[in-house]
Amino acid sequence: MNNVWAIATKELRSYFLSPIAYVVLSGFLLIMGFMFWNMLAQFSRFVAIYSSMQQPGMLEQLSLNDMVVMPLLGNMTVVFILMMPLLTMRLFAEERASGTDELLLTSPISTLEIAFGKFFGATLFLCVLLGLAFAYPAILMYFGNPEIAPILTGYLALLLLGMSAIALGLFASTVTDSQIVAGVLAGGMLLMLLLINWPADAVGESMGAVLRYLSITEHSTDMMRGLIKVEDVVYYLSLISVGIFLSQRSLESLRWR
Repeated sequence: MNNVWAIATKELRSYFLSPIAYVVLSGFLLIMGFMFWNMLAQFSRFVAIYSSMQQPGMLEQLSLNDMVVMPLLGNMTVVFILMMPLLTMRLFAEERASGTDELLLTSPISTLEIAFGKFFGATLFLCVLLGLAFAYPAILMYFGNPEIAPILTGYLALLLLGMSAIALGLFASTVTDSQIVAGVLAGGMLLMLLLINWPADAVGESMGAVLRYLSITEHSTDMMRGLIKVEDVVYYLSLISVGIFLSQRSLESLRWR
């Protein structure tokens, strides 16, 4: 465990010693900030319109969760899928390009510890990102009265989705010494998992159910409504486990070359 923690903290420090952390953080917060402002402005316009019409029944039907929180969290999932390869492309590809992978692989540390250390290092950065992004619902909670449960379960969904993307990105980073190639591979896998449910309605009920289950965003929808289902959590944990397992096997093959 000490080895995993040492690798994870080193990985987290390396993020902030390079421009990538600040580019990802600033880019993500700017994009989501613009979306949040736009959704909140639209909600305010509806409130003003219904207030001027003096129709309290319609005004009571307006919900911050339905009109601001859920669309914001849904957009975050897509932005996550686009940005996660930027975080993971350097995890091991940079080590191979600089030649430090030999030092790491010949040290008395198991390849599973290396994989977990790299994974948790990127996950710690993901937690920093989500912590900063929690400012948006915090503003709603301070000035309004949204439901808290869907916000918390929605951020749990984002955490699990982000960890799944990190695990797959880590595997992509172990198979090449090019960060660009690693980023493209990770982006391709995540894009496939994002789009795989698109033809679900055209391929029959049973096959459609399989495609929907394989979709990485399909399992976050209920969680963003405040519902936590076992099958959704199992899906993300399975994806994380597969990514870490493949990364460990890839590192093991590198060690024995």
